[in-house]
Amino acid sequence: MTDHLRERFENLELNAGLGKVSAFLSVSIGLLCIFGALCFLFPSVLTTPELRPLYSKYYNIFYYSLIFGILMSAGFGAFSAIIRQNRFGFYGLCFAVIAAVLGCGLIKAPTLPTLPFYAGFDYFVLTLFILALVFIPLEGFFAKNPKQKILRVGWITDMKYFMFSHIGLQLFTFLTVMPIQYWITHLPSNPISPIIQVQPLWLQFIELLIVVDFTTYWLHRAMHEVPFLWRFHAIHHSTEQMDWLASSRLHIVEILLTRFIATLPIFLLGFHTSAVFAYLVFISFHAIFIHSNVRFRFPYLRWIIATPEFHHWHHSSEKPAIDKNYAAFIPLYDVIFKSMYIPNHLASVYGTVGYKIPNSFVKQFTWPFKKYIKKWKNRNNRT
Repeated sequence: MTDHLRERFENLELNAGLGKVSAFLSVSIGLLCIFGALCFLFPSVLTTPELRPLYSKYYNIFYYSLIFGILMSAGFGAFSAIIRQNRFGFYGLCFAVIAAVLGCGLIKAPTLPTLPFYAGFDYFVLTLFILALVFIPLEGFFAKNPKQKILRVGWITDMKYFMFSHIGLQLFTFLTVMPIQYWITHLPSNPISPIIQVQPLWLQFIELLIVVDFTTYWLHRAMHEVPFLWRFHAIHHSTEQMDWLASSRLHIVEILLTRFIATLPIFLLGFHTSAVFAYLVFISFHAIFIHSNVRFRFPYLRWIIATPEFHHWHHSSEKPAIDKNYAAFIPLYDVIFKSMYIPNHLASVYGTVGYKIPNSFVKQFTWPFKKYIKKWKNRNNRT
C-alpha cells in the first residue's frame, strides 16, 4: 500500500451517519473473506496443519460463516457506497465480490497431502477475528484514552506486522525451534526433564512463566542498553498511540531473538507439551492485553503480574519512565534489579526519544540497518 493511500485510510474518522463505519466494516470483513476463500481453494498450502482436523469436522460451519461474512461485507459496502455515497464503501463492495467469486462452488477437499511448507492464512484470519471481537469493544467501553480513534495513526502498519507474524509462523518456527531441537538431540540425556515431566501441568505452567520471563527480562533489557539491539527494538517503541494492535509492531530480528531465547529453556528443561501450549496461548493473549488502550489499574495485582498500566509506562517517552519495566509478566524482576517505575498516574505520552522512525512497514524493516550501511559506504569512499 502506498504512503498516500495509507494516510487516507488512517485519517478515516468513523463518524456515524457518513457511511464511514459501514465502509470500515465492509473493507475489513471483505478482506478477511478473501483470505478465508483462498484457504478453501488452496488448503494444502494456506492452512495450518494443526487446525485442519477442525475444518474436516466442522466444514459446514466454516463454509457458511464465509458466505455470511461475504453477505455482511456486501451489505455494508452497498449501504456506504450507494446510500451514503462513500467511496471507501465501494472498495469493501469490491472485496466482497472478489471473495464471492473465489468462494463459489467450493467442494470439500479430499485428504490433504503433507507439504514441507504452509502459509497459515487461516491462523491469521481466525486470530484477528477473535482478538478484534474481544479488544475493540473492551477498548471502547474501558478506554484509557477515549479520544483515540480505532483507526489511529499507524494502524495499517501494525496490521501488516500482525499479518506477517501470523502468516510467517512456520518460518519463525523453523529459524528458532529447529536449531534448538537439533542441538538438544546431540546433548547427553537430560536428568532434569524426567523430574519436570512428572510434575502437575499447573505447576509446570507456573515454572514456565517464571523461567521464561527471567530470560526474556535480560534480553529485553539488553535491547534497551545495547545500541545495536536497540535499533531493532526501537521499531516496537515507535508507536505513539497504544492499543491491542500495537503489540504486533516487532522487527523480524527482534522476533527471532525473542523466540529463540524464550524457547531455549523450554526445551532444555523438557516441559510437557500440554503445559507449553497452555503457556503460549496465555502469554500471547497477555502480551496483547498489556498493550491495549484500557484504564484498568489493578492496585494490588500490578505488583505481581504485569498489567497494561505497568507496560504502558515502559512505552512512555517521559524521562523518568525511559528504560524501565522490562518484565513481560513478573514485575518482581524489575523490583529486584531496580528497573521498576509505576507512579500514581497513568502514562499518556509514548514513542521514541531522539529518533525519527518512518511509519512505513518496509521502511521500518530497513531503518535499523541504515546507520551501518552508511558507515560502510563512507569507509569505502575513503578507500
